[in-house]
Amino acid sequence: MQVLDDAGADALPHREIVGLVYDHMPAGIDNPGWWAQSVAVAYEQHHGLRRPGESRPGEFQASVSKTYSGDMDAALNAWLLLVQGRESFGGVPLQGEPGTSSSERWRYWRASLKDGSRVAVTISDKPGGKASVGVGHTKLGSPEEVERWKLLWRELLGGL
Repeated sequence: MQVLDDAGADALPHREIVGLVYDHMPAGIDNPGWWAQSVAVAYEQHHGLRRPGESRPGEFQASVSKTYSGDMDAALNAWLLLVQGRESFGGVPLQGEPGTSSSERWRYWRASLKDGSRVAVTISDKPGGKASVGVGHTKLGSPEEVERWKLLWRELLGGL
């Protein structure tokens, strides 16, 4: 905290705070970029620059995850079956058709909702023939919306 305070981080944009943290990260730490992001967010929350679940522009986001017994392709197929034919989530209609994409390490499902929010399901392999399925819901308007959507996404992931 002191290093960031001394650098005037409370007046800097998030990206610059992350850079400061990254520059002071101990050598040999696993995934320094992730840790730099986490420390920057904690700093911003500590100084009242954002609330839990809030991004710097004032939007909120919800995220939940589940471990799936199967590889990432099986997890994506299970998700697609689970949401097949749905025209809305939580009473909010879809804005267009959801899309999927993939890379060597990830599988994605993305959808926009008519309230302006966006949902991204990110799937990756885990050891032991399992996969991590994470739902991220962005562009939410309040902490109350975050809690409402977390409950909905946890319930839906329970169906995998």
